[in-house]
Amino acid sequence: MTPNERQRYIDQYAAGYEEVRMSLDGLHADALSAHPIQGKWSACEIVQHLADSEMTSAIRLRTLLVEEHPIIYGYDQEAFATRLHYNERDIAPALEALRAARATSVQLLATMTEDDWHREGWHTESGRYGVEDWLRIYAAHAHNHAAQIRRLGDALASH
Repeated sequence: MTPNERQRYIDQYAAGYEEVRMSLDGLHADALSAHPIQGKWSACEIVQHLADSEMTSAIRLRTLLVEEHPIIYGYDQEAFATRLHYNERDIAPALEALRAARATSVQLLATMTEDDWHREGWHTESGRYGVEDWLRIYAAHAHNHAAQIRRLGDALASH
């Protein structure tokens, strides 16, 4: 990955929180837990997932930067959604967790050396996993879920 490519990914990553926040505009509180698209998470579940995923990703980045060839553990996002009652919790703290985790990780990304960008570990689900892999995945993650929230809003509006 070139420095210019990295910067585009960093910029996308940094904009993720705001993209999610804007995707929620116009959704009434009672709509947040609705399931207008069968088999898909509600907006509330998506936001809770983003918070947990972002906190996990922040630790993954730090682990990659600090430990030598660390093991990066996967987790069962469906079990998290069910066991952690995603659809029953207020999203305000989750949005703040998403914002804060991204903000602190952006600080780290801004200070990384070329050697830091080439650090890697082993992901229990996907194998070799480096800092650049991390950035590719998480740069798009919030944007993808913001688009999903918009689709939910569109589905609610058409009902």
